[in-house]
Amino acid sequence: MSLTEKHCTPCQGGIDPMHQAQAKAYLADIPGWTLSDDGSRIKRRFKTDNFINAQAIANQAGDIAEQEDHHPEIRFSWGWCEVEIFTHAIGGLHENDFIYAAKLNAAVAT
Repeated sequence: MSLTEKHCTPCQGGIDPMHQAQAKAYLADIPGWTLSDDGSRIKRRFKTDNFINAQAIANQAGDIAEQEDHHPEIRFSWGWCEVEIFTHAIGGLHENDFIYAAKLNAAVAT
């Protein structure tokens, strides 16, 4: 099953975050995203030609966050929208983060 077909599942903590090697393997499924140096977060900067398109991506990121109940950090300005995500309850990455990233990639591509 592809990441876009899955849904984020509630994570209450009590589990270890994903190992950096596993996170690197997941990156192949979410083009454009990068892994932080410590392997605890993923981030993507979407480039746009103007402010309104950057805002539209930020809105899509927010809509997907609400649908999946998984909430990233979203920053935008003229010409870009940056989305960074990790699972707060475990202080690192979980499959949910990659599900969210894949869904955002799909939404922005359309």
